[in-house]
Amino acid sequence: MPSRAMVLRLAEHLDVPVRDRNTLLVAAGYAPAYPETPLDDPAMATVRGGLVRLLDACEPNPALVLDGQFDVLMTNEPVLALLDGVAPELLRPPINVMRLALHPLGLAPRIVNLAEWRAHLLERMHRNMIPRGSSALRALYEEVAAYSVPDSARADDPTTELSPAQAPSALALPLHILVHGQLLSFVSTMTTFNTPMDVTVSELAIEMFLPADPRTAAALTHLGQPDAVQAG
Repeated sequence: MPSRAMVLRLAEHLDVPVRDRNTLLVAAGYAPAYPETPLDDPAMATVRGGLVRLLDACEPNPALVLDGQFDVLMTNEPVLALLDGVAPELLRPPINVMRLALHPLGLAPRIVNLAEWRAHLLERMHRNMIPRGSSALRALYEEVAAYSVPDSARADDPTTELSPAQAPSALALPLHILVHGQLLSFVSTMTTFNTPMDVTVSELAIEMFLPADPRTAAALTHLGQPDAVQAG
């Protein structure tokens, strides 16, 4: 039987997700090495406080905190401007960002390049699903992959034609979305914690949407920003 230290070294070398390192340890007859602390636990106050400050610092750019199931845990105020017109049932906690983006009653009808963005999101889910072997992620993937694509989001709709300045960038896939009648373009970045020692922390991700053109950057400073929201 391999020693506990050997199992952990092998898992680290193979970059096995922290949750699955616990599974390997249990399978080898050892106790889990990493706790799983809820984000609202008092012990996570430092992490929560850091996330709040980071979200605030991202403004006026939309940013949100996701868990390993793509559920939204926290957002900053600019995110709310993107949610205008989304069906209320999709905004009941826990809010799932994949359902929110791809559901016909969610953001999908306002995403101009929906075919490209949908392919990106499904690939992202699939990439996360494989190493974790999560049945919940697989069920979510199968659910959102089966959503119909709204006709109103077709790229050939003349009302949503992209100008040359808003054409898809060769550097990063943009998100082109209608917000309060304006066509805005974003590229997204993802931030995670280095060397996490807790399952919850290991699965937290902060996604920020950066303006992909000057018009979007200007629009973000003028969009109405209602009260901040925290989901979950």
